[in-house]
Amino acid sequence: MNRSKILFFCAGAVLAALLVWWLSAGERTPAGESGKLSPLDVIMTRTSVRAYRDCPVGADTVELLLRAAMAAPSAVNRQPWAFVVVDDRELLRELSGALPFAKMAAHAPLAVVVCGDLSRNPGASGDWWVMDASAASENLLLAAHALGLGAVWTGVYPRDERVEAVRRVLGLPADVVPLNLIPVGYPADNLAPKQKWNPANVRYNGWAE
Repeated sequence: MNRSKILFFCAGAVLAALLVWWLSAGERTPAGESGKLSPLDVIMTRTSVRAYRDCPVGADTVELLLRAAMAAPSAVNRQPWAFVVVDDRELLRELSGALPFAKMAAHAPLAVVVCGDLSRNPGASGDWWVMDASAASENLLLAAHALGLGAVWTGVYPRDERVEAVRRVLGLPADVVPLNLIPVGYPADNLAPKQKWNPANVRYNGWAE
C-alpha cells in the first residue's frame, strides 16, 4: 500500500473515531451544553488502550498532551517532570523489548516517557517527584482520551533494571529517572471502561465502621 493510500485510510479512521466520539458525547451531555465530553465523562470512561491503528499522531496533538501533563500540581510548585517523546520505530522496538509490560510500544505511533528530573527537586522536597510525575501522567492519559486517542501507563520506576534499560536506550542522565512509558495512538478497538466504583473502599471520619 503506497503512502497516499495509508494517509487516506488514516484520515478516514480518525474522522470516523471523532464522529463516534462526538455522537456518544452528545448522548451523555445535558441539552443546551457543548457536545464534547464533560470532564467527569473523560475521567469515568478512560480505559487502558494497548492496540492502535497505523495512523500518526500530529505534532499539535502531542503538544496538547504535554501541555495537559504540565498543568498537573506539584509539591512546592517545583514541576520536576521531564518528558521524552519517542516516535522513532527502532527506539520503540528497543523499549518494548526492554520492558516486560510495554510490548505494545513496538506498534504504537509514539510513546511518552515521563521522568523525574531530580536536579529540579533538591532537599526536603526531593522525594515528592514520584507523585508529581504521576499526576502529570494521569493528566496525559485523560487528555489522550479526551482527544480521541488511547494510551496505557506501563511502569518503569522503581524497578532498577527497567530504569537502567530506559536510561540506556534513551541516553538519560543520572539525575533523570524514568517513571513510566506511555504508548499513545488511535485505538484499534472500541473498549468499554471497567466499573471500579466500590463503596467498601470508603470510610468516613476514621477507619472504624
